Amino acid sequence: MSWYLYVLECRGGSLYTGISNNVARRYAAHVAGKGARYTRSFPPERIALVLEFADKGAALRAELAVKAMSTAQKRAWLAAQLPRTC
Repeated sequence: MSWYLYVLECRGGSLYTGISNNVARRYAAHVAGKGARYTRSFPPERIALVLEFADKGAALRAELAVKAMSTAQKRAWLAAQLPRTC
């Protein structure tokens, strides 16, 4: 079963990072106010990024690495992940 790292852009421009094996269901929970405590205070406005991992352990390691980044580093990393258009 695949696991996913997801990044949400929340109200006020903050970023929230989490993992799930069903991002659509988890995002719906965040929007409904039944997700993480953080997203109850800062509701998500959009999914900024989703990355697939082979297993939960790999997704957890990636989540920890992203959460260890400063806000500026997260934004630069996020920009580097998005496809470039000409």
